[in-house]
Amino acid sequence: MRRWTSFCFLIAAALLLAAPYFAPAQNLTPAQKKLKAKAENVPEIPLELVTNFFKLPDDQYLGESIGVATNSKGHYFIYERGRQTRLIEFDQTGKFLRFIGEGLYGFVFAHVVRVDKDDNIWTVDEGSNMVIKFNPEGRVTLLLGRRPEAHGIPATPAPGTPEPPAQPYVFNRPTDVTWDPAGDIFVSDGYGNARVAKYDKNGRFVKSLGRLGTAPGEFNTPHSIAADAKGNVYVADRGNGRIQVLDSDLTLRAIYDHVGVPWAVCITPGPHQYLYSSNSNPNNTPPDLLTVSGEVYKMELDGTVVGKFGKGGKLPGEFSTIHELDCRNDNEVTVAEITGYRVQKFRMFPPGQAAPRR
Repeated sequence: MRRWTSFCFLIAAALLLAAPYFAPAQNLTPAQKKLKAKAENVPEIPLELVTNFFKLPDDQYLGESIGVATNSKGHYFIYERGRQTRLIEFDQTGKFLRFIGEGLYGFVFAHVVRVDKDDNIWTVDEGSNMVIKFNPEGRVTLLLGRRPEAHGIPATPAPGTPEPPAQPYVFNRPTDVTWDPAGDIFVSDGYGNARVAKYDKNGRFVKSLGRLGTAPGEFNTPHSIAADAKGNVYVADRGNGRIQVLDSDLTLRAIYDHVGVPWAVCITPGPHQYLYSSNSNPNNTPPDLLTVSGEVYKMELDGTVVGKFGKGGKLPGEFSTIHELDCRNDNEVTVAEITGYRVQKFRMFPPGQAAPRR
């Protein structure tokens, strides 16, 4: 009996010590409350991890895997911060094909890569303050922004420094790019300017929306951006824990604040489009935050949540700070992780269908 009592005491003590990691909703810490999504009872999407998919040459390794995108052929493009910023192409089987733009002046500190409907490849570089368009052959065809004369990321202004007005063709640590059906270009400009800037298909400035703040139409780190087939633009307003939906004239249409802290968004093609958003756990996440973040939500374009998958962690199939999502194929999602030094590919299955065992 004494042994049983001691055993129960040890179990109770262990549960008390673990309480911060399995805290019920009413006992969440302020940091957990900020990350935890409001959406509840969301069904899990069955999926399987495609293991060892990307095959780099034997002497090459990924650094911070910042961005991933696919083209119409199923080729993959990974934008990464390693020994240097690099853009890498793989074929549809994950076989390494080439490096694109090696030594390019605009490659300083990678942020995302996107591919448009014509298979042009776009990189957004936070360090050079440039958005660079490559044709499918890998040649530069359009530049937006300008690299600062001093090398590196601009210094963060001191607290209380007045916010300088955004300039049409100068970015301050931009984060992402997307396009509407007319070919107009939208840039989330991002860490410094806290705005969305619109350009025509030739790169001429049209207008911009936003400044640092919490009110509707204001942003705190607009970190990711995607557009649907009607030209509506979905902005992951990371610092404010919400997605703001704009029309192509940058008029605010809706705000979704129920899926945690969105770091990355993507929209599927096809007649019925879906919006994916990652509730990314912060860099170097402490264990208590892994319990309330790390998942990816699948939504209708009106914000209705239809499913989710994933959880925070470092093991295969878990997520260590998602930085970009690719969902060109609605049955596949590819995830770039900044702190995991990896890109993971997943196959998805209809609700109620279990992923096959391998």
